[in-house]
Amino acid sequence: MEYIYSAMLLHSAGKEINEGNLKKVLEAAGVKADDARIKALTASLEGVDIEEAIKSAAAAPVAAAPATSGKASSEEEKKKEEKKEEEEEEVSEEEAAAGLGALFG
Repeated sequence: MEYIYSAMLLHSAGKEINEGNLKKVLEAAGVKADDARIKALTASLEGVDIEEAIKSAAAAPVAAAPATSGKASSEEEKKKEEKKEEEEEEVSEEEAAAGLGALFG
């Protein structure tokens, strides 16, 4: 995570996200920089609009609590909630795997 954080820090400071700058930030934070991971990160961020990625992550829908009408039993409500949670987990695991795959080729 510190590699991603260092890229975010460079971005917010308006600095170029390149191998040299990432290495400097990591070393300043006391992290032993791995050149292979730095290269993978810079390659995965090539051509990515970080501002757009941040906006789309911030605009991700958040699951709202279901409104109850008093007619549904508590068991039915639990089943519905479990099903929604399972669907959300599947999506988030797929997104996470896709994101990590992009980082490491």
